[in-house]
Amino acid sequence: MKTQDLIEKLPYSEPFLFVNEILSVSTEKITGTYTFRRDAYFYEGHFKNDPVTPGVILTECMAQIGLVCFGIFLLNEEQVSENTKFVMSSTEIDFYRPIFPDEKVKVISEKIYFRFNKLKCKVKMLNIKDEIVAQGTISGMILKETVQP
Repeated sequence: MKTQDLIEKLPYSEPFLFVNEILSVSTEKITGTYTFRRDAYFYEGHFKNDPVTPGVILTECMAQIGLVCFGIFLLNEEQVSENTKFVMSSTEIDFYRPIFPDEKVKVISEKIYFRFNKLKCKVKMLNIKDEIVAQGTISGMILKETVQP
């Protein structure tokens, strides 16, 4: 599967898509990037006159690259459909540096395990200087069918 195919299979769109490119992917590791645009909706009011990217958005970026793109790759293209859902089940992230508007980040995710459609990864986010912005673990489940009540 081509790296652009991974992004196209994501269940997100603007303004909630936090993946620009996938640099590399294997069965053990994925690396991708995202640039936080100055005009992003979440900078309004966070913080007044000095915008900073919210931690929940940094976590979402890490999850989209390090869990969902990775999960799509590990499942392989044939097993991913419109009905496939990716659900984050747990996170434990430590934050070290802020990310400001127009900053580019790199996310590196290494598989801890992938079994029974559950994926757990060790994830870190780096800034353009290769300084650690955030790191921790993210777990999720891949649901092939959604049961509606």
